[in-house]
Amino acid sequence: MIAYIHEAEFFPSIPLSAALDRPIAEQDVLGDLVVASAPLDASVAEGGPQEWMFADWEEYLIAPQSLHPYAAGPGANDPEISHMAVRLHPADRELHPPEWAEIAQRLTRVAGLAPAGDEHACRWVALQGRPGRLDVIANLIRDDGAWARQPYPLARALMEECRRIEADLGLVPAQPQGGRPLTAHLLAQRPALPRTVADQSPPAVAAQLATLLCQLADETNGPIASVRSLVEQAAHRLEELPHSYGPDAAHRLELIARRLYEIQQDLDATAADLPGASQRAAHTTHLPAAPGATPARRTR
Repeated sequence: MIAYIHEAEFFPSIPLSAALDRPIAEQDVLGDLVVASAPLDASVAEGGPQEWMFADWEEYLIAPQSLHPYAAGPGANDPEISHMAVRLHPADRELHPPEWAEIAQRLTRVAGLAPAGDEHACRWVALQGRPGRLDVIANLIRDDGAWARQPYPLARALMEECRRIEADLGLVPAQPQGGRPLTAHLLAQRPALPRTVADQSPPAVAAQLATLLCQLADETNGPIASVRSLVEQAAHRLEELPHSYGPDAAHRLELIARRLYEIQQDLDATAADLPGASQRAAHTTHLPAAPGATPARRTR
């Protein structure tokens, strides 16, 4: 699991739409996409949160702006709508709604949005609108009019909490315990086309090429996995930088790593579809570590 922080906005409609990753109308009901939120005041909108429309959540999140006077942010004109998100490793199991809710509550607590026992904490909502991803949108103006006090650097606090969540929920960790240098396991010998053998029947040739494809896609020491590991680690390093360009560049690298992972899957599928599978050389293609095991990669 890797967390990243979006640029803050003045209006909640922008991060809410981004979290859903699709066009949405104000009258659309978000329903089960909302997995958790701060305690709701029944007077804010009629019906329970499962009946709230996009416009209701927008109104709920922007309401603290009307508190007067309210504390200014660290800068004179800082936007107050915060947006952070986490992505799971592609090998992670599918989480249940209560688990997503637990993750949201832990992240908001660590981020200073909802300290334990605080009755005047920030307003926030957590959306699970995309597979393997959770978005948390909050107003940094607390219900008592003060500005939320967040840890510095926030990215590191979120990263450390993600490691704890991974351990508690049995998820594939984004980084082995103790960390590791920016290196990848490289093959001692680059995979090459198999040598010509006596049996040149179509099934035999297909089996040889299937073995090569499995070597290329191998998760333990294949060349694509090595490249993906470097990309993932670079993304992880960038997210730790206390500069605005870090999270954006990290997100682009995460997308690249995901495409590399999809290439590995396509190679595996192609190898499995080739004829002569029973003649394939003994070779096991290792998928990313299962939950609870020590992974070699960190793709989201």
